[in-house]
Amino acid sequence: MFRLILFAASCLLSFTQLRAEDKPNIIFIFADDWGWGDLSCHGHPYVKTPNIDRLAAEGTDFHRFTVASGVCSPSRTAVMTGHFPAKHGISGHFAWPDQNAGRNMPDWLNPNVVTLPRILQSAGYATAHYGKWHISNNMIPDSPSAGEYGYDDFATFNASGEQMPFYEDVQRTNKFIKKSQKEGKPFFINLWVHEPHTPHHVVPKYQQKFPELEQKDNIYASILAHADERIGELLDLLDALEIADNTLVIFSSDNGPAGLGTGESKKELGFMYDSATGIGYNIGASVGLTAGRRGAKASLFEGGVGVPFLARWPQKIAAGAVDSTSPISAVDLLPTFVNVAGAKLPEGYESDGVDQTAVLLGEPIVKREKLLFWKGIIKETVAGQRINYAVSDGQWKLLANNDSSYIELIDLTIDIYEKNDLKAEHPEIAEKFKKELEAWKASLPAEPDSSCFSKYRKVK
Repeated sequence: MFRLILFAASCLLSFTQLRAEDKPNIIFIFADDWGWGDLSCHGHPYVKTPNIDRLAAEGTDFHRFTVASGVCSPSRTAVMTGHFPAKHGISGHFAWPDQNAGRNMPDWLNPNVVTLPRILQSAGYATAHYGKWHISNNMIPDSPSAGEYGYDDFATFNASGEQMPFYEDVQRTNKFIKKSQKEGKPFFINLWVHEPHTPHHVVPKYQQKFPELEQKDNIYASILAHADERIGELLDLLDALEIADNTLVIFSSDNGPAGLGTGESKKELGFMYDSATGIGYNIGASVGLTAGRRGAKASLFEGGVGVPFLARWPQKIAAGAVDSTSPISAVDLLPTFVNVAGAKLPEGYESDGVDQTAVLLGEPIVKREKLLFWKGIIKETVAGQRINYAVSDGQWKLLANNDSSYIELIDLTIDIYEKNDLKAEHPEIAEKFKKELEAWKASLPAEPDSSCFSKYRKVK
């Protein structure tokens, strides 16, 4: 353990002295609705993910990673900004302008805020984004493109402009990697894959891999196999170019699986149309798993915000290891990637997260330096109450309804499945976290940023 800590410390010191040719490449793979249990390395009964499993076998599997929301757009905002998304008035997914207005949200994230790709650009990185966007919506044609947030190259769907076919994500990623290598530049790439979000777009050759499965399960297994194979093509290219050792690759998901929490997966299987990706199977085939964690997509329980997080960086991150204690968050990614890249945070900027490089390199933690906060928009109820807020220090997690008249207190270090409400046993801890939550809520903007309103929005 002592040698591991010394190794991690030496790596940390070296990041600030990196030459351009030594800067590590960073690839962040962000799936959409991929549940914690939807990996074969996490024990799924029939899903096969051999390529993603490589990241666990050749890197570390972090079991306590959480995203900043139970739904898409706010979760992605946290990655981009290093802030809790509610700080930017974003608490639900971006939809039509009138729907955004009804949620007291802007129509897109302000492109002038500090963003991760823009910081890495300033440190000499070539930056790119391929796949899902949803920092706005393709139904809002006057929303900013990904390029306005700091990407040198991009191809997106769920964004303004031309919708990239979702299956071209890795093809474009690999092309950008080759280009960056020829130019001698380190690269940062967001690869935000479509799967397993609806519509479920099946390809027969992947369905044929699972002939024994019932139709819903066959659809789900086949779309994940398709995504896994594309990720394998990316990993194979890193090997072929002999740059795998200098590339940090992370696989995660924006939230937990759809369908479970509200029973939507019990809907009759049928087809649906999506304006960004076309026709496919509906949520009737959304049969993802949380491996027993409570809740699912849209929930602030661990099944909704606790997602896979596999990190591989050969000779830096331990291979075949599991970190089951460290409460890492999506808001930590910006300061962590900035440190790994040898870059600097802009003057005056403060992340809601912390640099977790040491954790990636093998120094686990149990509690956090900074509290985590969540704000959601959910219709399902617990004991007749909508759980739309949460706060955690990594050990204790307080869940609350809108006015904190109903709360639950969980000790995540012994109860990751959130079965035991301990507020009666620890009233002083519950009261402390209630006060922290109320103070945070009071700090949030009362109204969204009007500079981020679409011209199609009906302003009262």
